[in-house]
Amino acid sequence: MEGQVEKTQSCGTICLKYLLFLFNILFWLAGGAVLAVGMWTLVEKSDYISLLNSSFYSASAYILIAAGVIVIVTGIIGCCATLKEMKSLLIVYLILLLCIFLLEIIAGVLAYITYQELDEELRQNLKETMQQKYQQPGEESITQAVDKLQQEFKCCGSHNFSDWRGCVWIQAAENERLIPDSCCKTPSDLCGRRDHPSNIYKVEGGCIMKLEEFFLSQLYILGAVAIGIAFLQLVGMMFTCCLYRNFKEELY
Repeated sequence: MEGQVEKTQSCGTICLKYLLFLFNILFWLAGGAVLAVGMWTLVEKSDYISLLNSSFYSASAYILIAAGVIVIVTGIIGCCATLKEMKSLLIVYLILLLCIFLLEIIAGVLAYITYQELDEELRQNLKETMQQKYQQPGEESITQAVDKLQQEFKCCGSHNFSDWRGCVWIQAAENERLIPDSCCKTPSDLCGRRDHPSNIYKVEGGCIMKLEEFFLSQLYILGAVAIGIAFLQLVGMMFTCCLYRNFKEELY
């Protein structure tokens, strides 16, 4: 009877080891996904950072990259602890999972609060940035970001195309344009001389609305990734506790 119980416990431990090993592979892949999202955010959308006074956007990208690296390292520790049956390393792994889980909750709350502030900042500063800094000496990054914004999101001006009437560059005597060429549906040199709806983007709400939608979609993506990883962490913590208990029982 004792031998049968021992055999059952050993089979249960082996099953838990394989389950935890499989979990760590999934966790490692999730970390890679977070790292990829962080890199994509930083590389592909970095131009928009210059349109914001705060460093929230770039900071969020770096946080994602750091989180991805931490998750990958944690997954590797979990694999080592499982394969080598090291109880002390299992405890370290469990603590890391718990810390990441708590940090995700804190980061989620802070991201929501910061988004509200970012949205207000965007509404207050985007129009002024466009009017005062577009095509001005030393403001090449702003000019590039505005042109990319208007072309990528098919919009013109902060609220609408008429915002460009107060632009320093547009008001210059030698300028023949009513709007930047990047407002045109088919950009070409001096196409900004006509602001007719057939020639330019006249989206209701302007670029502010488009940027708000973009930032909100980013938060949704981050939220979905965070929820998925949090679920994996809960499962992983449960498997880790069970495996640790089985290791301890088999010593007696």
